[in-house]
Amino acid sequence: MANSVIKVNSTTINQMEKHYENNRTEKTPQGAVFSAKTNGCTITAYKSGKVLFQGASAEAEAAKWGTVSPSAKKSPSTSKTPTGFQPPSNISSLSIIGSDEVGTGDFFGPMTVVAAYVRKEQMPLLQELGVKDSKNLKDPQICQIAKDLIKTIPYHLLVLHNEKYNELQQQGMSQGKMKALLHNQAINKLLSKIDPEKPDGLLIDQFAEPPVYFKYLQGKKVYKDNIYFSTKAEGVHLAVAAASIIARYSFIKEFDKLSEKAGVIIPKGAGAQVDVAAAKIIQKKGPEFLATITKKHFANTEKAAKLAKRS
Repeated sequence: MANSVIKVNSTTINQMEKHYENNRTEKTPQGAVFSAKTNGCTITAYKSGKVLFQGASAEAEAAKWGTVSPSAKKSPSTSKTPTGFQPPSNISSLSIIGSDEVGTGDFFGPMTVVAAYVRKEQMPLLQELGVKDSKNLKDPQICQIAKDLIKTIPYHLLVLHNEKYNELQQQGMSQGKMKALLHNQAINKLLSKIDPEKPDGLLIDQFAEPPVYFKYLQGKKVYKDNIYFSTKAEGVHLAVAAASIIARYSFIKEFDKLSEKAGVIIPKGAGAQVDVAAAKIIQKKGPEFLATITKKHFANTEKAAKLAKRS
């Protein structure tokens, strides 16, 4: 995959964030301001001012904003994963517990984490069911595949609703720590479900460097046998792809419940259309109600309040 990196100032970051507003992705890596996908290129802007472009059109997209740095061709995934935590070359043929999450970059909707266990002999069946990177699947496909998956493989689902999310965030807990705690709890619950069977390893869709992940979990029970981390882990093993599909299925159902509760069709993400929906909810139900179904510290809270006053 072609990679390009540029270094820009905060003004340019703000301009880029506005430019890619309608293309933002669900996940925002730790330390990033935003992540978006457009024209076959994934753009991730970091607080440091560095912006990473990945994909076939990386160089062309990067050239719109600045000069590509000399180190741009380095892949971020291997440099982020210390030796010992990188997946082995044969991992795709092993029986693995994979874990993934959705909802971290969405103003509405809960943070949802799933750990799923896929035995090596089940892989042909999962491929036949259509299991693959969930980013390449539409919501109706996600729902259909997930309904088959949940009857086929062991998994554990955890949903952190926004009322609890806001409480933890106001206590000073970072989103990264919340994710680590949820992933670890989902993995431990799933290990109990499949006991005495042991997986060949664990694969976590990487959102933090392994030492940071384990630091978040100090004092907790952590399974460390053959634990691996990888960015874009959905393409590394079907267990992570399956976990992502089940997580997204739950997330879609939660959005349907929220839309019914709010009396407004609630969009995903954190873009301009989200601000408009949130403003409508303020007018219908008030700001206090909005706070119970959103991540309050997102900039959308203030934007929606301003829109509601104008109408």
